[in-house]
Amino acid sequence: MQQSRDFSLRGAVDLGARQAAQRRQQAAQEQGSGDQSQYVIDVTDQSFNADVVERSRSVPVIMDLWAEWCGPCKQLSPVLEKLAAEAAGAWILAKVDVDANPQLSQALQVQSIPMVVAVVAGQAMPLFLGALPEAEVRAAVDQVMQVAEQLGLPGAAGDPEAADADASGAQQDAGPEAATQPPAGRGAGRPGAGPGPGGPAGRPAAGPPADPGFGEAQQAMERGDLDGAAAAFEKVLAAAPGHPAAAMGLAQVDLVRRVNSYDQAKVLRDAEENPGDPDAQARVADVDVAFGRVDEAFSRLLDTVRRTSGEERNNARLHLLRLFEVFPPGDPRVNKARSQLSSLLF
Repeated sequence: MQQSRDFSLRGAVDLGARQAAQRRQQAAQEQGSGDQSQYVIDVTDQSFNADVVERSRSVPVIMDLWAEWCGPCKQLSPVLEKLAAEAAGAWILAKVDVDANPQLSQALQVQSIPMVVAVVAGQAMPLFLGALPEAEVRAAVDQVMQVAEQLGLPGAAGDPEAADADASGAQQDAGPEAATQPPAGRGAGRPGAGPGPGGPAGRPAAGPPADPGFGEAQQAMERGDLDGAAAAFEKVLAAAPGHPAAAMGLAQVDLVRRVNSYDQAKVLRDAEENPGDPDAQARVADVDVAFGRVDEAFSRLLDTVRRTSGEERNNARLHLLRLFEVFPPGDPRVNKARSQLSSLLF
C-alpha cells in the first residue's frame, strides 16, 4: 500500500562523486572508529539493521543524512556531534552518506539534505530538514529523549553498554525498511512527527517517565494491534487526563487507522478532481502526514481554508487541528502552520 517515490537530492551527484564517497566510507570502516567519538557511528545499507534498528530498541538513535557536496550538512553535522558527545551515550548519532547508501536513502524517502531522523524502538520519526541553529537542534533531541524515557528504553538514561548488550541480543531480521514501517499495521508509515511529549521546562506534564501503559501500547503497535494500542493510551489518559504523550500516541493510532482504510489511488484522484472539497483534501493530508510529508499536508489544508467558506472552511480547519495533535507540543512545523491558520481566520 505504500506509495513508491523517486529518490532525489538537492544538487547533482555524478557517478564519480558517488564512487569517491564509497571509497571514503570503505576507508573509514577499515580504519575503525578513528577520530570519531564512541557515540558517533557511520552507518551503511548493510549495517543499518544492527547499528540503528536493533540498537534503537535500547537507546535512541538519531540519524544525520548528509553528503560530501552538501554545504548545510557541514554546518549541521558538527552541532549534532557536539550534542552526541555531551549526551555521553544517552543517544547515538548515526551518520549516513546518502550518496554511498542509495538503498537506505530510498527507504527513508530522502528528498533533501541535511535530513535528521530519530529512530526509537525500531520506529523512524523524521525530525527536521536543513541546518538549524544549535538551540533548535537541542530542543528536537530533548523531545526524542522524553519519548524514549516514557517508553522505558534502558539506554535512554545514558548507559551505552546496557544499550549495546540489549541491541546485540535482539535477533529480528529486518532491513532498511524496518524503521519506516507503521507503528501499528502495515498500511501506512509512522506519522512524520518529531517525537516528544513535553510539559513545562520540557518535562512530561503528567505520569511517571515509564508508565506501563506506554509499554503496552508499544507492544501492541509492534504486533499490529491498533485497538490494543488505542486502549493502552486511553488507559494512561484515564489515569492522567491530558497526558501529552498518551494524547499524541492516540492521535497517531487514529491517523494510521484512517490511512489504512483509504484506497490511496482513489484518495489522490478525488483530491485532484475536487480541489474545493475539504474532505477529499483532508484524506490526502492524512496520507501525506503518515508518510512524512508534513509540510505538504499542512499547506494543503491551509490552502483549503483559504479557498473555502462556511461549513467547508470549518471542516478543513478542524481536520488541520486534528493533525496537529499527532505532533508533540512545540513542534516548529505545527507552530508555523498554527500561525498561518490564525492569519487566515483573523
